[in-house]
Order: sequence, then structure tokens, then C-alpha cells
Amino acid sequence: MNWRALTAPAARTLYPVHRLHGAVLLLLLLFTLLLGMGNSLHSRLLWVGEQTWPNYYLLNPDAKEPTCQLEMDVDAEVARRVQAYKPDPDDLFSSPPNPEAIRKSLQSNLELCQQQYALYQQNLEHATPALGVFKAVEQGLAEFLLDNIELTKYLFIAMFAMAAAIAALDTDHIALRLPRNRAEWRLSQGVQFVVNGLMVLSLNAYLGKLASSPGSEATMDLQYAWAGVFGLFMVINAIRFVNVPERIRAGKLSASSGLVVPLYCAMGLIAMSYFFLVDGYASGLAIYFGMMSNLSSMFINIGLYVLVGMMLKQTRIPELLLNLIKPFNLPAPLLASVIIFATAFPTAFTGASGIFILAVGGVVYDELRRAGAGRQLSLATTAMSGSLGVVLNPCLLIVVVAALNKEVTTTELYGWGFWVFIMSATLFSLVVCKTQGNWKPRPAPGAFRAALGESRALVPYALVGALVIAAIWIVLGLKFNEYSAPLILPLVMLALVLLDSTKANRTGSETRSQAFWNRSSAAASDSAVHIGALLALIGFSICLGGILERSDIVHALFPEDLTSPWIAMLVIVVMLTVIGMVMDPFGAVILVSATIAQPAIQLGIDPLHFWIVCLVAFELGYLSPPVALNHLLTRQVVGETEVLAAERTGSFWHRYERLLLPLAVMGPTLLFVAFVPMLFYAL
Repeated sequence: MNWRALTAPAARTLYPVHRLHGAVLLLLLLFTLLLGMGNSLHSRLLWVGEQTWPNYYLLNPDAKEPTCQLEMDVDAEVARRVQAYKPDPDDLFSSPPNPEAIRKSLQSNLELCQQQYALYQQNLEHATPALGVFKAVEQGLAEFLLDNIELTKYLFIAMFAMAAAIAALDTDHIALRLPRNRAEWRLSQGVQFVVNGLMVLSLNAYLGKLASSPGSEATMDLQYAWAGVFGLFMVINAIRFVNVPERIRAGKLSASSGLVVPLYCAMGLIAMSYFFLVDGYASGLAIYFGMMSNLSSMFINIGLYVLVGMMLKQTRIPELLLNLIKPFNLPAPLLASVIIFATAFPTAFTGASGIFILAVGGVVYDELRRAGAGRQLSLATTAMSGSLGVVLNPCLLIVVVAALNKEVTTTELYGWGFWVFIMSATLFSLVVCKTQGNWKPRPAPGAFRAALGESRALVPYALVGALVIAAIWIVLGLKFNEYSAPLILPLVMLALVLLDSTKANRTGSETRSQAFWNRSSAAASDSAVHIGALLALIGFSICLGGILERSDIVHALFPEDLTSPWIAMLVIVVMLTVIGMVMDPFGAVILVSATIAQPAIQLGIDPLHFWIVCLVAFELGYLSPPVALNHLLTRQVVGETEVLAAERTGSFWHRYERLLLPLAVMGPTLLFVAFVPMLFYAL
């Protein structure tokens, strides 16, 4: 595969056969987005109603005249009730009524009746047809939101089913390498069939338990939905097992053929082996995978962030941003350093490390190669460009940490995360400039003026983005922050894709609306594959984490006689790094929150310090073998041939720099972050 093949500037999808599926997924994600904004829209409608009609909350267009008695002689009524009293000879405790108590009760009823009439009069004055229509819309929206609280779970299952099915059809589930012959192709499809089948068996065992539990109908419906999804995957695997593409040549299995098995299958087989054979917990797999349903909003946000990244790829924004740097003619080492600093913030806006690589990793790689960087440095920089920003605002991973752990807040994590990023990015610059040499810039005359000229092309994009954010705030009262970013950014990107669909950027006789729809559906088509692969990996990461939760591993690592926070931190560093190596970050956060966090905090580790260490350890894990998820995603966007070509010549460092450079940066960063702060509170 040519390294330029996936990054040539064009508004297209890598999976055109699934353009229809992409369009359906786009509509599904947009509906989910609007549903997520429903509460903000309802709050805004209430605010508009109160501003337009005073006491809006009390107004009722269908109010009827009260039937209570508005005029009353209280004294006469009291006297009448006292005179009407007759003692009951059979009641030992019968006593004459208290006139004062009767008077207070009548006066209270009279005041209440007067209020009802006043409210009725107010309704007569303000209950216009416009109020009736507005009230019907507002209350209809409120009822819809209340009646469909569980709808998000089914929307998530539908999104996962469609995306993972497309990933299965295209054999794009994340694996350590691609099948190279028909035997390896069938091995990959056969293992997927087995894993999906065992998941159906686990779901069936869980349904058997739920059938005997009263009040579990809603949960059973979810399990039936999941069983249908994995049954669909089995059908796809069976078809792909039989119908091998003609481009796949004949061949036999080799010692490395196991690398073609998708990572989610490896996780699933390990988890299933423990649950079925060791723990005797047949429904365990279904229960842990079903945790995704309980956190459906979070995983839908991941899908929205993937869509944001793929839409970013459909615009010229990455290219225009790099054009700001080109006039300075930066040498490759310095350009790599600038890219690491510059891409961290977009990484945070795409929600997680891998999404940014999938979106613009090819552009980053291309630009480094044009500047003269070697393949290894280009690959290492591309992989790290999608990693260092996970500690910056508004990254979704930190929002998840704060949501699952009340001891820390997003403000604290983002605040310390910024300084961790500065440290790691600076260390990257020092290591690259030291090992590469020739890092001093030699800008051409007028470079700054040329960069300013290039910046003009970005002004319309910045203005449109700001206008969309301002419009959402004005219309919905929804401010842009780490919580609203997954809802607002897709709308911003849709506007930017529309802006980018100018005549100069279109092909043939394509109209602006056609270009916008083609690019949007193309982005959704690319998103479908990546969403399916990522969510499958996350789901089975949670299942793999179930082993840690149900076994005695945590108790063995943190025994009751362990009192030293320094030893505990050493164990934590090693354990979190290993978890980051083999698990998706979102699944890993859920696992760590349920197992490791509380024992570590009880041993004297500060909660904020623990989670910063956790995030940095995960960053190191994304970049470390044997899985090295960011390197796998980098390979996906630049091509396997380009990665293999990078390992053919040079010294050991230069042949494996793509792996060694991230370790040389993130390893010392993790040790510094883990142990230096303890000098101030653990001595």
C-alpha cells in the first residue's frame, strides 16, 4: 500500500460500498444527538415561556372555573356548625366542636378558593391560543423525554449493531496484523464466530436467571436485543468464512497466524475461559458486556466523537493548519515537536487518543515525510499525536473518570493534566532533537508574513464554528464545556463541512448540497467501521476486567499488611501500565474504578494523584507492545507496507524508533508523575 494512498486530499470514504449504511448511521447519530439535547431544549422552552407569559408555570389554557364557594359569612357558618352538633351516646370520647378551630379551617378554605379564582382570572387574561400551542409543545416534549428514558439504551445497541456489523463485513476489527492468505482469513472469521456464539450462550444463561426474577422484564428485553446483535454477527462470520475475497491468495497457517485474530476475540476468549471454566459463572460475560447499556450515553458520545474526527478529515482544516508552519521550513525534528504540541488540543476535542489518529494521522505522516523525516520518526510522531492530549480539556476520558469517582473533579484533573502534557511534550522535543540532530530552524525571509497570509484561510472556519456555538447557547442555553462538547462539536463540524464544500473544493458538476451530503455520509461511513471496532474492543475489555474484579488478584497485590504508599504506588504503576497495554482506555477506566482505585486511596495515595498517574500510565500503555493500540491505528491509516518498510535498515534505535521513542518519553514522565508528588504528602 502506498503511504499516500489514504491521505490524498479528497472528500471521499474509504468504504464506499457502505455509503448507504453510513447515511443511516449519520441519521441515527443525529437523532441521538437531538435526544441528548432534549433536556436543554425543554429547559429553554420553560425559560421562554416564563419570559413571555408571567407565571407561565401556573398558567393552564384548559383551566375550568372553580366550583368552591367564594363568598361566605364565616361567623354564621361557625355558629351553624356548632348548633348542628349532636353528641353521640355510643361514643365515649365525643365532645362539642371547637368554634375557633372551625373558624380557622373555614378561613383557610376561603383563602384557597380565592387563590383558585385569582389563578383562573389570570388564565382568562393570558390563556391565548399562542399559549395553548406553546404549552402543548413544551409539555409534549417533557412527556416524550420522560416516556423514553430507556430509549438511549436501545439507540446505543442499534448504533453498535450497525457499526460492528460493518466492521465485521469489512474485516476491520482491530488485530495485530491482517490476514495474508485464505487460511488466516478463515482462522480470523472462525474465531469471531466462536466468540460471538459463546456470547449468545452467556446471554441465554443470563436470561434463564432473569426469567425467575420478578420485575426483570426490561432487563430481559435488553438481553434479547444483545442476543439478536451477536446472532447477526455469527451470520456475518459464517458468510465471510465461506466467501473468501478473490484478492486473498491461497496459503497455510504459520506460527504468527494467531496475530490475525481480532483483539476483542482474544479478550473474549480469555474472559470466557475464566467465567466458564474457573468461576462457573456462565452469565458473567453477558453481565459485564451489558454494563455498556448502563453507560450507553457515554458510549454514544464516543460514537459522536468518532464522527467529529471523520468529518474533520472531510475538510481542509488539517491541511490549512499545517500550511501555517510550512513557510518556516522547519527541519524534521523540530516539525515533529511542533506537531506534538499543536495536535494535543485537537486530540482532546476528539474525545480519545485513537480517534484523532484515524482522522488526521495520514495528514500528519505525509507532512513529516515531506519535511524529510524518516519513516520511524513519522510513525512515532503520528502515534503520539493521538495520545498526549488525553489529559487536556475537554477530553471525554477525564469526564468518565470524574463521573465514576466522586473524589476528583474534571477541573482538578484538567488543571494538573495540562502541566503533565507540557512536561511530556517538552521531553519529546528534547529526545527528538538529541537523537535526530539538524533541528535548528532556518526560516526563509518573510516567513512570518507568509504564515499570516495562510491564516486568512482559517478565519471563515473559526467564525462559523464560533457562530454555531453561540447560536446553540442562545437558542438552548447550552454552554460549550467538557460535558456538552460531544453534543455541540458534531453540529459545528457539519457547519464546517458545509462551508468547506465550496466550488473550488468540489468535483465535476456537484452542487454544494450534494457535496455536503456526500462528505457527511462519507464521514459517517468511515465512522461506522471505527465505531464498531472501538466499541467491540471496549465491551470485551470490560469483560476482561471482570476477571480482575471477581478474582483475588487485587487482594493479593494490596494485602492487608501493606502499609507503605511507596510500594503501593510502584505496584500501581506496573499494574496500570499493563492494563493500558492490553485494554481500551474507557474499559480500563471502568475496571480501575471498580477494583484498584479504592484500595490504593485507602493506602494513602491521594485520589487526584492516583488518577493522574492512571491517565499517564494509560498513555504509556497505548504506545507499548504487545498491543500498542495507537501504533495499530497508525498502521491502519498509513498502510502495513509503510510500517514494514520502516524496519528494514539502520541501527536498532532507528529501526524501532516508532516504538522506542514513545517509551523513552512516556516512561520517565510516568515515573516522575508517580513518585515526585509523593515527596510532598507521603513522607
